[in-house]
Amino acid sequence: MKQKYFIDSHKAVTFLVILGLMAWFKQWDNPTAWVYLALHGTYGILWLLKSRVFPDKQWEEDKGLFYGLYIWAGLSLYWIAPFIIASQNVQAPAWLLGLSVSLYTFGIFLHYTADMQKYVQLKYNPGQLINDGLMARTRNTNYFGELLIYLGFSILALHWIPLAVIALYLVVIWFPNMYKKDKSLSRYPGFEEYRRKSKLFIPFLF
Repeated sequence: MKQKYFIDSHKAVTFLVILGLMAWFKQWDNPTAWVYLALHGTYGILWLLKSRVFPDKQWEEDKGLFYGLYIWAGLSLYWIAPFIIASQNVQAPAWLLGLSVSLYTFGIFLHYTADMQKYVQLKYNPGQLINDGLMARTRNTNYFGELLIYLGFSILALHWIPLAVIALYLVVIWFPNMYKKDKSLSRYPGFEEYRRKSKLFIPFLF
């Protein structure tokens, strides 16, 4: 089975899992839980649309069932934040709710528009280095957008564990993928100049 099937199915049920946690812990009057549901649940739905309209080729590779279960287990770490919110009746302050929505909004824009740019350019101009648009100054704009998205979710829990999950993903998956991508792009003429003019991950910083 393709990796995308495991990833997409997990994204699809996230909304139901969060709703189930709210029901189990009777969080119907908790604004923080509702905001979390709106953000993370919407992200899952948008992921499914993205997977259908402009899919990422790296998720098309066939993998076995056990690897798929490994993917599911890893992605389920992101459910720790809504569990904490629901089980501990976390009430985030109003300013944090606003910050969460802002981080999510910027993250969604950067993540999905960067993926769309990559999809379109690879489809209609294959074999060329993508070094313009959202990729002009940051080589992994999509990952930076995803970081903002998950930060928006995690800060609502007012707990360190969801932030540690993000750090784990950065170290174990995201950074290795970024360096692997750089190694692959190094075969293109002009990559060294592009690397000097751009950042790996965070605009203007790193």
